[in-house]
Amino acid sequence: MNSLDALRRLAAAQARDRVLAAGVAASLAWLALAGLFALIGSDSSSDGALGWAVWLVGLLLPLALIWLAVWSARALLALRAEAAELRETLARMQGQEGAPPTAAIPAAPRAEPAPTVTARRAAVPAPPPRAASDNRQATLELDSPPAAELTGPELFYALNFPDGPEDREAIRCLRLALSDPGMARLIRAAQDVVTLLAGHGVYMDELAIPQTDPLLWRRFAEGTRGEAVAGLAVIADDAALHTAGAMLREDEVFRDVAHHFLRHFDRLLNRKAQDSDPQLLAALAETRSGRAFTLLAQVTGMLGRDGAEDPEADTEPRPEA
Repeated sequence: MNSLDALRRLAAAQARDRVLAAGVAASLAWLALAGLFALIGSDSSSDGALGWAVWLVGLLLPLALIWLAVWSARALLALRAEAAELRETLARMQGQEGAPPTAAIPAAPRAEPAPTVTARRAAVPAPPPRAASDNRQATLELDSPPAAELTGPELFYALNFPDGPEDREAIRCLRLALSDPGMARLIRAAQDVVTLLAGHGVYMDELAIPQTDPLLWRRFAEGTRGEAVAGLAVIADDAALHTAGAMLREDEVFRDVAHHFLRHFDRLLNRKAQDSDPQLLAALAETRSGRAFTLLAQVTGMLGRDGAEDPEADTEPRPEA
């Protein structure tokens, strides 16, 4: 629940409290008026049982009507608030299916970004300027131009996801990444994995990821697996490892999403391994997507450790048609 939802719920609660206060005020006013009538008309009123019964009915019936109206108004306000939340939830779901998101959609509140993540943003190397291609024939001008390859910093921001609506640079980079079909599949898979893990209390910003040797990431990206890259298995959070392993074993949906994400992130690393600077690979591993990849790779045994957590998981990403 974001801050806007919290404000709306607070406003709805205040409206119900105002209705309750109005009911109490109306009840007190009626009791005061009934007491005044009883004092004024006490001399002329009959003292029989029938007279008392009529007086009690006349006293209690308006009170019952007042509180029936109060209950109905509070129930109507609650229904309106629930309907508004449902409409907003449906709008968010339709936005995810029909249009590229402008910001990451976490399923649970996130902790503040880890200092190591923000500190490494400036360290992401930018690739050399790309020269315009002279080989494209004039007869192909009607073809859709290929999506421009993201620079190192743009890729870092996209894989780390925006921190909020004010993170305009990250939102811009995320839109650029989503314009490429391959990157869009990776981004959406990463969002699903991060969201599902957060729903079980595993937050990427809370994972302690010590700095690793960039050359190890180069070896991993080139296809090395197991003990040769065990130095990348740096997550020591037993609770996070146990939770991820249990989800891989018991949740078929998460297992499919996780393997889909592992395949696409591994392909990205393999493409970027062709760059001359392995520091880019280490920087991408510091993003929220990279942290999720490191966690799942460590649990599945791709890094030579904790493979027993998920005996059904493949140790290497499977090819995808």
